[in-house]
This record gives sequence, structure tokens and C-alpha cells, in this order.
Amino acid sequence: MKPVYKRILLKLSGEALAGEKGSGIDFDKVLEVCASVKECVDMGIEVAVVVGGGNFWRGRSSGKMDRTRADHMGMLATTINALALADALEQLGVTARVQTAIEMRQIAEPYIRNRAVRHLEKGRVVIFGCGTGNPFFSTDTAAALRAAEIGADVIFKATNVDGVYDSDPKTNPNAKRFDTLSHLDVLQMGLHVMDSTAASLCMDNSIEILVFNLDRPDNIVAAATGRHIGTVVK
Repeated sequence: MKPVYKRILLKLSGEALAGEKGSGIDFDKVLEVCASVKECVDMGIEVAVVVGGGNFWRGRSSGKMDRTRADHMGMLATTINALALADALEQLGVTARVQTAIEMRQIAEPYIRNRAVRHLEKGRVVIFGCGTGNPFFSTDTAAALRAAEIGADVIFKATNVDGVYDSDPKTNPNAKRFDTLSHLDVLQMGLHVMDSTAASLCMDNSIEILVFNLDRPDNIVAAATGRHIGTVVK
């Protein structure tokens, strides 16, 4: 199999790492995902990862808590997931680095764009934690920002559905799945690919997004080698 991308940014939700448990970390699931990442690295693809923290904490659903503090707690949750991914990758023989947008030098590197690019060029997987480091911005926005900064060819958004639909396929059996969309379609139709800030950032920087299902982690390899899966936004 021959890759069609040189550098990808993989956006993982925290829930994707929880497996069937729904919360916390299912390390077998993490290893499954990382095995697919390893296949990509072995093919010569440079892989960066942005991970969410919803398996531990969601700032937006924190009730009466101050939003800024709740978002900071969410950033810490993403760091837990980033460290789990790094551990799994290293167990599989892949060199990984965790970089965080909020400094925590004892456990991770601070995010430095040039250093991240250098790691990628050396074949290391770089995992970005803490989102953008700012409250009120989602990890989707962090994925769009980091993809632009490192010059990624594409964002792989691995989700729990097999693409983008015009309505929720879990509640509407007649929901229509799109094969391709433009960034403007996503914004005008209010489709839940990414939040509007992230989608606008991708549109402004001409970043392609591929949305697919992570129930089969080998979909990451399939997408990297050009197999048509999910929905392409470009």
C-alpha cells in the first residue's frame, strides 16, 4: 500500500479512547488505534495527533462552574489521554513526543512549532495536548490550528459515525450521508463536522478534512492510502 499523504493530523475524541466503557481509558482500544498509527509511520507518513478529553471531563457541560476554569480542567483531561497514547505507541516501538499548550515540563514538552515539525521530520509521532491552551476554544479548533501551523496535508477526524450526515443517523433512519462537501457547505448547512470556528479556520487555510468511523481503527490506514471512506470536506 502506498500513502497518498505526507503529513497528517489525526483528531481523536476522548470518547474514542474509552471504548465500550464510555468513560476513562480502555487501553486495549488505545493500543488498537496506535497500531494503525504505527502502520502509517512505517509507510513513511508523518503523524501528529490532537486528542480531546471528553472521556474524563467536558467543560461545556459543567453546570454552574466558571467556564474558564472548567475548560482548564478539560485541558488537563486531554493531557491524560495524550500520555496514554504516547505510552501505547512506545510499547509498539514508535517514538512519540507529547507537547502541551500549557507548560507542564515534568511530564511533557511545551508546544513549540519548529520543534514539533522537527520531530515529525525524524519520524516521531507528536501528540498535542491542552487544546489551544485557551478557554472557549474546542480541541477541534486546536486540530485546525495545529494542522495549519505544521503544514499538514489533511485532518483525519475519527468519530463514532461513518461520515457527515444531513441529520443524526442514530435518530433519523433516512439521514443522508455526504461523500464530499465544501467548507462553505459545512458552515451554511450547520453540519456537525467541527464547530464553526474550526471549520472557518480550515476553510481560510484550505485544509482538507476527512471524517470517518473509528470503530475500525484500520480505517486510519485505509484513509492514509487513499481508499474512499467517510466524507471529504475540501
